[in-house]
Amino acid sequence: MKLLKLAVFMAAVSLVSVVSTPSFSIVIRHDVKDKNYRATIEDFPPLATLYAVGAHGTLIAPQWVATAAHTIFCIEPGDTIKVGHQWAQVEARYAHHEYERGGDNDIALIKLTHPVLSVEPASLYRNQDESGRAVWFIGVGGTGNGNLGQSVSYKENKGVLRKAQNIIEATDGNEIEFTFDKAPNALPLEGVSGNGDSGGPAFEMINGRYYLLGISSRADSWFKKMGEYGVNEVYTRVSYHADWIDNVMLEAPAFIKTYTTQKRFAQSNIVAQLDAVCQKVGFNHEQH
Repeated sequence: MKLLKLAVFMAAVSLVSVVSTPSFSIVIRHDVKDKNYRATIEDFPPLATLYAVGAHGTLIAPQWVATAAHTIFCIEPGDTIKVGHQWAQVEARYAHHEYERGGDNDIALIKLTHPVLSVEPASLYRNQDESGRAVWFIGVGGTGNGNLGQSVSYKENKGVLRKAQNIIEATDGNEIEFTFDKAPNALPLEGVSGNGDSGGPAFEMINGRYYLLGISSRADSWFKKMGEYGVNEVYTRVSYHADWIDNVMLEAPAFIKTYTTQKRFAQSNIVAQLDAVCQKVGFNHEQH
């Protein structure tokens, strides 16, 4: 059973009250202090945030953000997202034509109306030697630890940014996989992402540049709680999709028509109320 990280995110939305969602962020080791995981945007400047309640992407070119297809249910032309410290307006969005909810090919690109020049974009990792590499995750939302799994909601956490490390344990065609290990097998800042981190990066600093290796997609352990030790995490593999990304950014009409989709991938229980839901979760209602 493959669990979308935003399943809980949208299921908890109420149209008659303030959005209070158990959107989940970086889940940490139980035996390492939370303060060691605290991060700022300077830890990964090309981080994009899609909604006031979470979900992320990565600036990969001045006018382009890479994210997960399942996060774009409320992204429309004219909407506002945040890239680094800067607000940016959406011009268009393109999801992978073979993506279906809960499955692979969970990737989408968001085109911005104007280039973001205050942030250096991350580079795409194009080598297919990811297994065994140590990468970082980063995101906002709630938190918890490996013993308890998710335990603190986004609202309670108030958007504190955290980062964590993990080792890419396997590659499987178009995906990369991680496991949340417990000491003594864990990295010093071992962790995994969770609800609310969807679309966020698995990244590495190489020769002074940030490289994007993966895009947060889903958990793949029906027998584990989100964020519990032993849970498996699945990220979309950037090296596999590099050609698709390059071609989308060229925007050749024939390629866009054949290999992208404008589907929004909203959950069935919110389709009828999608516009109202998007009003609540988006940045457009905020003053900026």
